[in-house]
Amino acid sequence: MPPLVALTTVHGSFTAHVLAARLGCEGIDVELRGSVGGPYGLTVGDLARVDLYVPEEHLDDARLVLLASEIDDALALPDPSVAAPRPRTAWVWAAVLALVVAAIGTPILRLLAD
Repeated sequence: MPPLVALTTVHGSFTAHVLAARLGCEGIDVELRGSVGGPYGLTVGDLARVDLYVPEEHLDDARLVLLASEIDDALALPDPSVAAPRPRTAWVWAAVLALVVAAIGTPILRLLAD
């Protein structure tokens, strides 16, 4: 087997497997090292670190595949099924303010009237 060189580091085995599949589709062998298939299902920080290694002669091709993936992600259209949050209008805040003033002002006015 040819010598392997580090391509990139990701956090999480899911992301590592997705990148490995993408590289594998392009005919590039990938070796995953780190938190892959370990006894801990949920990892964070450095415990979730996974390093991707590729053969040295495929390093440039692998970098191009990763770059293409990043460009595809950046140019992807937003999902129309996810609704954008609607901006709140001024009348909502005015109604909240009126309720707060009424809740605080009513007891004070009763005390002053007695």
